[in-house]
Amino acid sequence: MDAINFDGTFARTLLGVLDTAVRTAMKHPIPVSHIGLGSAEVHQVASNRRILDANGKATITRYSGTADPDIRAYPEGLIDPEVSLISFWNEDKPVAVLSYYAVHPQSYYRTGTANPDFPGVARFLRQLEVPDALHIHFNGAGGDITAGKYNDGSKENRGVLANRLAAGMKEAWDNTEKHRFLPADIGWLTEPIELPISPYAIQLENELAKHDAIYLANNVYKLVLYKRQIQGKYIQLSCLKLGKARILHLPGEPFVAFQLAAKKMRPDLFVALAGYGDYAPGYIAPAKAYDEGGYETGPASGVTADAEGKILTVMEKLLNE
Repeated sequence: MDAINFDGTFARTLLGVLDTAVRTAMKHPIPVSHIGLGSAEVHQVASNRRILDANGKATITRYSGTADPDIRAYPEGLIDPEVSLISFWNEDKPVAVLSYYAVHPQSYYRTGTANPDFPGVARFLRQLEVPDALHIHFNGAGGDITAGKYNDGSKENRGVLANRLAAGMKEAWDNTEKHRFLPADIGWLTEPIELPISPYAIQLENELAKHDAIYLANNVYKLVLYKRQIQGKYIQLSCLKLGKARILHLPGEPFVAFQLAAKKMRPDLFVALAGYGDYAPGYIAPAKAYDEGGYETGPASGVTADAEGKILTVMEKLLNE
């Protein structure tokens, strides 16, 4: 069968397997006595994909694989260079490690075969180094971040990027500080948010018949978001409290500015962020980016510039409760 773009069979099967795994795991809990927090810089992986011209417009895009050396030569731009690790311990034995890093998780792609690309390879390398713990990796607010400055699309670069990210993960592991962890240190907060929908997403239904399956798969979710909100069904922003750590969960492909803003909101805490929780909004950018133009703030975004203020307000509320 030619799935054209996405074969939903895999995702539906995975949800069933995941449900079974969670139910089974709950019957066999492992005690956790400590939480570990560590971070480190990752070198020569992330770069901002949006390059502004002399008029302040985003006319140049540095994709995950950028063949043009002149485009790769531009400065890194705004990124979050840190990988953040949150680990769980049963006394001196590591039980699980969660890692967070903001970058498009792509080196070469559209091969027709599912793979975890270089972040997954890096995670696997760390699994080999610390085999007793389950390692899980989360993509941060990487909507405008790619490896394009350091990747010309050559297949060999997947291993190079993976080793660089794994090196940062190892340094963060070596920097980890453990803290006693009690049930009272755990908290879960959620807040619904009504996102301002872009006019393009609202009128998208009128154009569905004009486009092919690939276009539909990459756009129809914005229309779904609009219709869900009409019914009063809003995306939940959430924050997991783990002692001195806070893990924010954002929808869509948020720009790295949201991640950097979250860390500035609570510099006294260890703040990590995972994006892509509910992909329906597509790209979510700071308000000024919508004036700059570019691929991400056009039809690829299902929201308007007003989304920034709403999201920052909810983020601050969750981080301060």
